[in-house]
Amino acid sequence: MNILLDTHAAIWFITNDQKLPVKSKALISNPENSCFVSIATLWEMGIKYSLGKLILRTELDRIFEIFSETGFLLLPIKREHVLLNSTLEYYHRDPFDRIIIAQAMYEKFTILSGDELFEKYDVKLSWE
Repeated sequence: MNILLDTHAAIWFITNDQKLPVKSKALISNPENSCFVSIATLWEMGIKYSLGKLILRTELDRIFEIFSETGFLLLPIKREHVLLNSTLEYYHRDPFDRIIIAQAMYEKFTILSGDELFEKYDVKLSWE
C-alpha cells in the first residue's frame, strides 16, 4: 500500500508519540507499505518552526534527515496535484492539507491522518 502521511502522523511516528494510534503505527512500520511525506509537509513544518508554533527537540534539518532515515519517501508537488487542488470543494481551508488531499487523490494513495475534515473528500483515509 502507498501511504501519504499527514504532517502530524509523520512527526508523531518519528517521535514515538502515543497520540499516533497503534494500528496506524503498524501500517507505517510494515515493510510492505511505502510511506510518503509531501514536500508540503516539510514546507508547513518550516513555516510553523520559524513562527515558534512547532517546538522540536532537535533542529528542523535533522528532523528531515530522520524522515529519510526512517524510509519515508519525499513526494514532490506536481502540476497535476495543483490542478486537482484547484477543483476541490472548500471543506478544508488549510492549504497544506488541501494539497496533501489532492496528491493522495491523484496518486491513489491512502492518507494517514486524524483530521476529520479529510473524510469530506473522495480519498482513501486511514486512522486507527
